[in-house]
Amino acid sequence: MDVSVLVAVVVVTALIFDFTNGFHDTANAMATSIATGALRPKVAVALAAVLNLVGAFLSVEVARTISGGLVDEAAITPAVVFGGLVGAIVWNLLTWYVGLPSSSSHALFGGLIGATWVAAGSDAVRFAKLLEKVLVPAVAAPLIAGLAGMIATYLAFRITRRATASRTARGFRIGQIASASLLSLAHGTNDAQKTMGIITLTLISAGSLPKDAGPPVWVIVSAGVAIALGTYLGGWRIIRTLGRGITDIGAPQGFAAQTSATAVILTSSHLGIALSTTHVCSGGILGAGLGTPQAKVQWRTAGRMVLAWLITLPAAGLAGALAGMVAESGTLGTVAVAVAGLAFGAAIYLRSRRDVVGAHNVNDIPVEPIPAETKG
Repeated sequence: MDVSVLVAVVVVTALIFDFTNGFHDTANAMATSIATGALRPKVAVALAAVLNLVGAFLSVEVARTISGGLVDEAAITPAVVFGGLVGAIVWNLLTWYVGLPSSSSHALFGGLIGATWVAAGSDAVRFAKLLEKVLVPAVAAPLIAGLAGMIATYLAFRITRRATASRTARGFRIGQIASASLLSLAHGTNDAQKTMGIITLTLISAGSLPKDAGPPVWVIVSAGVAIALGTYLGGWRIIRTLGRGITDIGAPQGFAAQTSATAVILTSSHLGIALSTTHVCSGGILGAGLGTPQAKVQWRTAGRMVLAWLITLPAAGLAGALAGMVAESGTLGTVAVAVAGLAFGAAIYLRSRRDVVGAHNVNDIPVEPIPAETKG
């Protein structure tokens, strides 16, 4: 396949990943605001989409980390990047379908690293940078956000303990709108850049950009628009899990969780750390639940989330390695990977239509069926 055609295919695939990242991660910013009623579902996703787009223009530090830090761009080809992207998209769609807030970022890193390792060997993966910029933040960020969320929630209840419940709820709902907006902006500064970095890496590997180049303006614009469109669709399945499936969320907890997550994400974006916004926001929500008097935390759901976090990198890495290996074999291999990816996406979409979760029922808590032997 002609290099220019392959680069175009990779760019389109990267924007498709960015789109899935948008609807996969809408919950990060808006799940608690929707759960508490601070924002109507459609208004929430529209606001998140606009602010994600704005946030994409505020920084390029994370994009530079990906395009010139995690793998040796001179050792890979656009076909390798294509395989990594397909692996990441497959994992995003699978976890979205089951409603698990796993990390789109780690799916992307895993897919890219798996494809690079198979194509160019382990020496092409910069493990020191991976440890510094991805693995350590993956552990530290949700713990920090969780601790901050727990302390903030405790203080919120202490400060407002003499106020009436209606006045407190109203005040915190107003605060939630502000904190959710800032969190959406922060999400754009971190997650939209990951696609920018991947496209820039592809252009460098194809010789279209010099080594260590930053993302061109058209890359920044297209990545921002793609993630904003995905965000507007709303990842309702994951919004339900984060808003209703982990703990009972009221306005004070929602405000505390969003504020703590925003602080962590903005700090990481400034430092060029490509952390998982999903991990951070989930940690903030869990911490907010633990900081609530007589908190009720759904530990089974939390355990499923943590398990998904642990296997995302290796699972996406395996998918990326297989896709990259086939794509590297030539034009026929690239076409086969594209067809397989499209078929998988179509199958997931058709299955999701059997049990639709949308703005109309996102706050409904599914009732588990009563076992037959316990019925009277």
